[in-house]
Amino acid sequence: QVQLVESGGGLVQAGGSLRLSCAASGRTFSSNAMGWFRQAPGKEREFVATISWSGGSTYYADSVKGRFTISRDNAKNTVYLQMNSLKPEDTAVYSCAQSYKPFINGPVREYEYTYWGQGTQVTVSS
Repeated sequence: QVQLVESGGGLVQAGGSLRLSCAASGRTFSSNAMGWFRQAPGKEREFVATISWSGGSTYYADSVKGRFTISRDNAKNTVYLQMNSLKPEDTAVYSCAQSYKPFINGPVREYEYTYWGQGTQVTVSS
């Protein structure tokens, strides 16, 4: 079993920045990809970013490319999402997840992930 706990969400003005953290514990799988997803009110959950175990491979949704950066610190079993130039449309609950497979072509679909955190709210005001 793997436990994922997100933190770092909050309220920020448009143009501002936030850094989300996802701490993993339990039976973590060192070769598997990690990802961030988000769900806005009334919308389906959508893919944001994913990263390989080494951190050498990343993939982003077009909507966040160039503004968000995913990274990881394996010594701390933590994945980060640095979010810059935030927009009101970035408002959502952000959840991290662990894939059941390594980073091959970047897992972007929910079914490619086994373990999920509870999420952290990010609100961007205009």
